[in-house]
Amino acid sequence: MTGLGAVFRPQLPPERLRAVVRLADASGLEELWLWEDCFREGGISAAAAALAWSEHVRVGVGLLPVPLRNVAITAMEVATLDRLFPGRAILGVGHGVQDWMGQVGARVESPVTLLREHLDALRALLRGERLTTDGRYVKLDDVVLDWPPAGPVEILAGATGPRTLRLSGAAADGTILTASTPPDGVRRARQLIDEGRESAGRTEPHKVVVYLLTATGPDAAARLRAELADEGVESVPDLGVAGDAGTVAKAVQRLAEAGADTVILQPTGDEPDPEGFVRFAAEEVRALVP
Repeated sequence: MTGLGAVFRPQLPPERLRAVVRLADASGLEELWLWEDCFREGGISAAAAALAWSEHVRVGVGLLPVPLRNVAITAMEVATLDRLFPGRAILGVGHGVQDWMGQVGARVESPVTLLREHLDALRALLRGERLTTDGRYVKLDDVVLDWPPAGPVEILAGATGPRTLRLSGAAADGTILTASTPPDGVRRARQLIDEGRESAGRTEPHKVVVYLLTATGPDAAARLRAELADEGVESVPDLGVAGDAGTVAKAVQRLAEAGADTVILQPTGDEPDPEGFVRFAAEEVRALVP
């Protein structure tokens, strides 16, 4: 079965999150995803609140920009969430938007090197290993978590370019693809991810999560066109979907056939009814996606 979820976009104020989370939990939504966009809402703090306000829905953070965090802090946060809410937190890490990283003085010369070092150290710490490493960016001296996760924790990586997609296959447990990825882009991403997995000798499953820009309601087509234009991708074919549950379900299925394991419906930034959007995903679209 293809996984299905929805995004709580950070254009909404934090105080709106509680109602959306409760609706997501009550409606049976599988995954609710949060973003850590600069300079809006903190990913870990929002995820902790969402998990505490719910009982069943899994909460994803896609993604935590690694230039902003020492890897030991990332490991502590992930381990704490997993021990408090076993199996319900999904964490993704990535380069972050480079202009934003530059605004806070965190931009690095080689984002790919940093992400590789961060992923390797993070996954080792979450396995309970005692780690000493002296990389270009990640430097740890005899670091071990007092409270590591009780079991395995998957760490996903956000990726777009070929080098990062191969890196994700080699060093992460899954990959997050943006809503600017059409079905053909998912197929190509899967190929590059698999090249990275093969180079690292990895044979375990690798989850691919894809955002799908989605609009529904009487003005859906106009809102979708406006957002695609605002992002500068209006000329890319097969991006986004506007329409009823059947139309959206067909778009989800096209991404699944291209290689997506989970599709996360991403409302437009001006979605007028966030709670209704979550209900639409959980109750109407879910029933039509095999």
